[in-house]
Amino acid sequence: MVALVSALDRHARQVRFAPISTRGQRRIESARALLVGCGALGGHIAQSLVRAGIGELRLVDRDTVEETNLPRQVLFTEVQARLALPKALASVESLAPIGARTVLVPRVAHLDARLLDELGEGVDLVLDGTDNLETRYLLNDWCVARGVPWVYGGVVGASGLVLPVRPGTGACLACAFPTPPPAGTLPTCETAGVIQPAVALVAALQAACALRLLVDPEGTPSKLVEVDAWNLRVRELELPRDPDCRACARREFPHLADAAGPRATRLCGRNTVQVRGGAGRCDLPALAARLAGATRILASAPSLLRFEVDDLRLTVFADARALVEGTEDEARALAAYDRWIGA
Repeated sequence: MVALVSALDRHARQVRFAPISTRGQRRIESARALLVGCGALGGHIAQSLVRAGIGELRLVDRDTVEETNLPRQVLFTEVQARLALPKALASVESLAPIGARTVLVPRVAHLDARLLDELGEGVDLVLDGTDNLETRYLLNDWCVARGVPWVYGGVVGASGLVLPVRPGTGACLACAFPTPPPAGTLPTCETAGVIQPAVALVAALQAACALRLLVDPEGTPSKLVEVDAWNLRVRELELPRDPDCRACARREFPHLADAAGPRATRLCGRNTVQVRGGAGRCDLPALAARLAGATRILASAPSLLRFEVDDLRLTVFADARALVEGTEDEARALAAYDRWIGA
């Protein structure tokens, strides 16, 4: 029988790193973090933080595992893709065998301001593993409003950006990018592709920022870091606070105003629209029984129901949210949802 080692023994090499030491490791082990998005960036970040010994990691993701995720999303397997498991649940399934003492709290849901209030309660840190600017500006507004540090990260092609945000001290995302660019003007992973080493590089810097914010928040530099994994380039951009920033200076938080967010949202590069249901949850077994014979049911489980109708594939979750694949037309997605699931 193998004896269990203490937490400090398990992380002995990390503790010997002078900036962390025993004191810093204790802070990591007592910390609670919220990770938004469990895909490419999120999977690498989650694995790093769990192996580092973080006390509690809350994971939220709205999507399911697909085979096209596997080249760059390190937590997932072909079996999970075939089962179309929700990414948040699949992440916990993959992280648990690491054997760390981290408390893993998954949530299969679309993150809006209301849910962020719930999941962010009592956290020491928020991490960006998302793939869309709308959610990132929501995270920035929420964290700046509540004084919670967070780490922004983005990657496309072979390049990426990382920014640690310390509300009240350093620059925030709105200081760096005051106005979101118009939809369709920026390259995406769908149009420009993405390589796994670039994902790993950006996520590693995000995880390092996370550890430093937990161990040495005052010493964490406020700078935007740009990396290019293909051409081996790193560029640091000093980023002072904007004295007229609408978020951290004027305290204006428009992304918190609509707690529920839009009912239909196109997903970046996916030919998919997410449709938010009404209040309450969806009785998936009852829905499956109602759809039997009228649609082709592909998967039925306690966490989701997937079916095809016409040229669309709909995945319905227990929170009444659905992914409508096969269209970018929000009106068509809403019509399909209302017809087959119910308004």
